[in-house]
Amino acid sequence: MSLPPETMWSGRFVEACRKGRWEYAGRTNGIRAVVILAEHEGQWVLVEQPRAAVGGRCLELPAGLVGDHDDGATIEETAIRELEEETGFTAGRIERLGDFHASPGMLRESFTLVTAHDLRRVGEGGGVAGEEEIIVHLVRKPDLAAFVAARRAAGVAMDVKLLLPLAPFLLATSGA
Repeated sequence: MSLPPETMWSGRFVEACRKGRWEYAGRTNGIRAVVILAEHEGQWVLVEQPRAAVGGRCLELPAGLVGDHDDGATIEETAIRELEEETGFTAGRIERLGDFHASPGMLRESFTLVTAHDLRRVGEGGGVAGEEEIIVHLVRKPDLAAFVAARRAAGVAMDVKLLLPLAPFLLATSGA
């Protein structure tokens, strides 16, 4: 782990690196992500959008990249901007919950998990026109596991971060 990283190739958004015998990928230019736990009137705010890496649509928590448009953007500013763009909701307050790595054996990418408080509707959402095709889902908390199962049965991929709101259902059925 003491060897310096070697960049094998770099694209606009992603680079592949090697450190000793280990290979991994990461985002370019120090860009990181923010993932948003958002709830409105007892419903989880989720997004579904096409993802090239999974070859189809993916169900996710709202999220965005910090620093991809503005080098000085804060995590909180980005969370509010992405929440509005993707879902049509804004937040009165953003609370940081911590930094996490979703797949540290393969990806350098990390994300900051936040909770959006005091949500209110300010638009339709759906993402940036002409760039994103986001469907917004408002799912009652008790219905989340069934909703996820139905979307999975319809061929929609599931982002690992959905395990956060799904944890109570999964733990209840696992006997843990």
